[in-house]
Amino acid sequence: MADPTEPQKAADNAEEVEEVEDEEEEHGNTPAELTSQLMQNPQILADLQHRLGSMVGVSSGYIQSLPKSVKRRIKALKKWQFEAAKIEADFYKEVHELECKYASKYTPLYEKRKTVITGSVEPNDEECDWPSDDEKEDEQLSDEMKNKANVEEKEKDDKDKKEEDVKGVPHFWLTVFKNVDMLSEMVQEHDEPILQHLQDVQVKFSDTDSMGFTLEFHFEPNDYFTNTVLTKHYSMRSEPDEEDPFSFEGPEIVKCKGCEIDWKKGKNVTVKTIKKKQKHKGRGTTRTVTKTVQNDSFFNFFNPPQVPEDEEGDMDEDLEALLAADFEIGHFIRERIVPRAVLYFTGEALEQDDDFDEEGEEEGEGEDGEYDEEGDPDYNPANDPSKPAECKQQ
Repeated sequence: MADPTEPQKAADNAEEVEEVEDEEEEHGNTPAELTSQLMQNPQILADLQHRLGSMVGVSSGYIQSLPKSVKRRIKALKKWQFEAAKIEADFYKEVHELECKYASKYTPLYEKRKTVITGSVEPNDEECDWPSDDEKEDEQLSDEMKNKANVEEKEKDDKDKKEEDVKGVPHFWLTVFKNVDMLSEMVQEHDEPILQHLQDVQVKFSDTDSMGFTLEFHFEPNDYFTNTVLTKHYSMRSEPDEEDPFSFEGPEIVKCKGCEIDWKKGKNVTVKTIKKKQKHKGRGTTRTVTKTVQNDSFFNFFNPPQVPEDEEGDMDEDLEALLAADFEIGHFIRERIVPRAVLYFTGEALEQDDDFDEEGEEEGEGEDGEYDEEGDPDYNPANDPSKPAECKQQ
């Protein structure tokens, strides 16, 4: 027999269902509506996309979960990737050969530069035929101003003739180094009298060390050391590393070697003597101890930290930072300072470097990459919903 209470129970359940549905409709929490609201929220969508993206990749175990047949195909892709890295290495070798070929064409110009800087040769009128900013300013002057400028120039010339003739371009390389932030931080006050004797900086490419290069600093005879040339050699790695071949992104400096400076007595600026007082714990007596410690100097550049032969994979962080900075300086001298020395002397190259650094910054973008409304010429406060509307006068 049917239970007489079942119709009543069914009615009660129906009422409960209706109450639940009514409650969901009242609060707007139906699954469909909730999903619609979530999908209209940009922040939730971005977070959802990020989470979905993170599910595909090594960290999520996606690669490990692939079938063996797919993993086998990935091995083929990696092998071809390695072949591509070797082709890339060959490309850079040919680039280096081309660089060496053209280095011989630059050499005569750099030799002329050296002779003029040192004052051993005076350039002729044809060689000096190059417009200057002073001449451009003179063209804009009125006749009266030109006459006045000519008189002042003549007086200046007469004064210069009375004085001792200045040879070459005084303090050329010292000025270059002090103009470049990366190098000026290295140059100390006690280095400047020595760097005034620097006559030339050259780059020599190595035939034995694949793509390696040597920086040569040529000095005239001076009161500080007997060397005429100080050298810094950089070794390069131009092929994929066997242990980590896919990290190859082109030739990179892997180690460097300086040279010994033959300092004259009492002239070594890379060390300094300090005196410390020591007190004997037992007797209570005090004595003065003299110690020699390293001194900040540009010439520490020629005594770089060495890369441990057996610990390249586990290098101390401080040592790694020092080597990275040294490599960056060596590369900058090779690629920028030597080829464009006169422009760093005048400061023109510094302006170009600044323009290059700022090229990536778009209008309305701050230094930290965040939006800067004051720097955006198209910014209109009236169209910004984050700004409260101004109170209107009644």
